[in-house]
Amino acid sequence: MTTFTQDFNTPVFKGKVSFPTGVFIDGQFSKGSTGKTIDIINPTNGKLIHKIDEGTEDDVNRAVKAAQKAFDTTWGLNAPGTVRAALLNKLATLMEANLDELAALEALDNGKTFAWAKGTDVSFAIGTIKYYAGWADKVMGSVIETDERKLAYTRHEPIGVVGQIIPWNFPLLMFAWKIGPALATGNTIIMKPSEFTPLTAIRMCSLIVEAGFPPGVVNVVTGYGQTVGNAISSHMDIEKVAFTGSTLVGRKVMESAAKSNLKAVTLELGGKSPNIIFDDCDLDQAAKWAAHGIFWNHGQACCAGSRIFVQEGIYDKFLAKFSEATKKIKVGDPFEEGVDQGPQVNKGQFDRIMEYIQSGKDQGATCYVGGERHGSEGYFISPTIFTDTRPDMRIVQEEIFGPVGVVIKFKDVDDVVKQANDTVYGLAAAVFSQNINTAIETAHRLKAGTAWINCVNQLHEQVPFGGFKQSGIGRELGEYALHNYTATKAVHVNLGHRQ
Repeated sequence: MTTFTQDFNTPVFKGKVSFPTGVFIDGQFSKGSTGKTIDIINPTNGKLIHKIDEGTEDDVNRAVKAAQKAFDTTWGLNAPGTVRAALLNKLATLMEANLDELAALEALDNGKTFAWAKGTDVSFAIGTIKYYAGWADKVMGSVIETDERKLAYTRHEPIGVVGQIIPWNFPLLMFAWKIGPALATGNTIIMKPSEFTPLTAIRMCSLIVEAGFPPGVVNVVTGYGQTVGNAISSHMDIEKVAFTGSTLVGRKVMESAAKSNLKAVTLELGGKSPNIIFDDCDLDQAAKWAAHGIFWNHGQACCAGSRIFVQEGIYDKFLAKFSEATKKIKVGDPFEEGVDQGPQVNKGQFDRIMEYIQSGKDQGATCYVGGERHGSEGYFISPTIFTDTRPDMRIVQEEIFGPVGVVIKFKDVDDVVKQANDTVYGLAAAVFSQNINTAIETAHRLKAGTAWINCVNQLHEQVPFGGFKQSGIGRELGEYALHNYTATKAVHVNLGHRQ
């Protein structure tokens, strides 16, 4: 176990942050079972931030035992909804008190700007915890009328010990999306944050203790996917696993879950989301929203509007305005004022995106804006727009997960719906039109779990989020997420019927 300490002296945040680190099991930090560590790298300059403990299968086993003990004694059916609600609200209050610190940690190890981390990620995470605190005492079944000789009713009971695996693009927000519904419904948790961006998850452990959650209710095991992640998805005593990440890894999680104890699985996976711009749109707004749709979070968003379809009558005008908006994006240090886009999360992701950019050029697409590294230090990439693409190009079909968008011309509604649905993914879509009938009808024809009209990348804790096709199984957020963490039990009570 070590202590993370960082003195921030930046234009947007000044202060010293210090907290214990390690694998967090049964309410305490400890070293991983092997004593090995993982380097956490600052994507702004490529330098070491901290060494975290590397968890292993043995640590997952310890965490499962602690979680099961907590579920059987102090949590689960032993903690009424009012108690769970009070603790979740206390946690949200502590997050509010440490808002700047959490935002600084998010910007430090992820590379997103401090302003975005504070105004969106941390604030949204707090709102999510508060929302599920409100649900904790409202998880209820129903009485079902049969006949007067029987009382029949349902109970929505917690599953028990659940595993949760979260990605690096929204570390704290995904932490909140996962623990909120799981804790509200009475489950105990084994959480694996990304080995690239674990700092906010580790910091949350101290806040969870301070809030008063019983030991073992939330356990966080840092480590690699092939060890900790696999141990969670294959563990015989974990009854449910929730994963957010790539479709490729999602398949492995599902396979592992099926081969072990057939545990319940929810998956929130990748996307190649269409953003459809009709010729009757508000052109200025459409261009600005399109830039937000693809370049938000440096393009590292599963719902990014990466395929931008523009009706032929306004194609040239839109491209000019979209290019202008793209060129105005300020790339730089996430702790500098006025910066819109920081670095990509790590060198591997940087190299992957640059390889996609090169493949677009090699396959004959026009690199209309950007397409190069920004600066000489860190993992910065200039916002990039491709035109003159073909449907078979990798940059059109595959999820790049970076600040790279393709602009594609279309003729009419039937044409664009066909092109938009020509993908293995189905996470999100956007439609821009001032004709509400056209907008709604088009949205209904798109095979996507979320459809935005005259906006893009707008999420809310009360509204479900998830995908069709290879973009996932199940839904995050809203009342729908509660269903991921409960088992329905039917109870039949004989009121006097005799055999």
